[in-house]
Amino acid sequence: MPRKKKFSSAAFAGATSPLYQSNLLDNADDWRCFCDSLHKTSVPLQWDCGQGKTGVRTAVVPVFLPFRGCPVRCVFCAQDVQTGLADANPLQRAAAQAVPQVSNGIAQVLHEARQNLRHRHDAGQAPAELAFYGGTFTALPESELAACLEMAREALEQGWISSFRCSTRPDRVDAPTLLRLRSAGCGVVELGVQSFDDSALAASRRGYTGATALAACAEVRAAGLKLGVQLLPGMPGHHPEHFAYDVPAALAAGAHMLRFYPCLVLEGTGLAAMWRAGSYTPWPLETTLDALARGWLAAMRAGVPVIRMGLAPEPGLAQAILAGPVDGELGGRVKGRALLLAMREALQAPDLRQKFLPESGFALRLPRAMQGFFWGAGGELRHAWAALGLRAVSFEEESNPQILLVAA
Repeated sequence: MPRKKKFSSAAFAGATSPLYQSNLLDNADDWRCFCDSLHKTSVPLQWDCGQGKTGVRTAVVPVFLPFRGCPVRCVFCAQDVQTGLADANPLQRAAAQAVPQVSNGIAQVLHEARQNLRHRHDAGQAPAELAFYGGTFTALPESELAACLEMAREALEQGWISSFRCSTRPDRVDAPTLLRLRSAGCGVVELGVQSFDDSALAASRRGYTGATALAACAEVRAAGLKLGVQLLPGMPGHHPEHFAYDVPAALAAGAHMLRFYPCLVLEGTGLAAMWRAGSYTPWPLETTLDALARGWLAAMRAGVPVIRMGLAPEPGLAQAILAGPVDGELGGRVKGRALLLAMREALQAPDLRQKFLPESGFALRLPRAMQGFFWGAGGELRHAWAALGLRAVSFEEESNPQILLVAA
């Protein structure tokens, strides 16, 4: 028997809630009647609740190779901290810092990954996706690249993994290398583009141009690999208008997935020295949230998932952050703002304006999965929703997002 749809108690907080201080109706029963009367004037809200996700999510087993293969040390980069290896054992630190023992360090890291994959398989877990993160994978010394590909080949043959992915720089890809990766079982290549804007790339001393990044995206696609694009909003010389260009550029280049990493000032980086000298100022959190919301919404509408927002909370990261838009609820706060923006745009659409009586407000019927971010952190979006005309909202187990209107 289908589960009965229920209105969330949060939707009917009555006159004590900031959202309902100026309601047309006074109590929960009246609000239910109000919503029921709107069924004939419901309009779908364009929103991908899965944001590009389908089926069962494949587990990812990461192999971190911080700094390996990188031609330069980027001003914002502290990959040993970002990957949780700042307090690692000596062999792992050797791999992270590129000291002479690095070959042994790589061997140890690959051995641990092999053991992890074997144990997962023996425990009856489904094949994972192997992921080589950090550094510049396609610029690894040949012996190290060959060792990584051999480990991936063994894992594929044993049925431990279904495929692998890697990350690299846009100026370190070429057709022969990409075809070699694909032949070895690689399915995704993520490019650390950071931005397509030439001025921002120059200010951050990335060493390539936006045209180089776009060409690299095309190379990845031409090799038959899925393309991931990593963006770094707020890096030196980067402004919100640049990010507003970066996301559409990545989508037009054929990205299958995006990552948004707001730039943070981490101890031990060149950016930390710039920040202390007053020559770099990170984006404020509110600016970051608004910019990412627009980027996330653009990606959602294109059917491209944003698979990560913000650095993963690895051990030691919190202690290394000196400044920047860090927020433990970044993803949820971005999605809440994106939904508010989508609704604001929907109400301004000509076809909806003909049906909408602004003075009567509107109601929303949403999937329960959206309840966690709808109001924002600590209810920060309640007043914005009220100002937009929201009068009631229901969260249901299975529902397509709908706008409920009073017919004009």
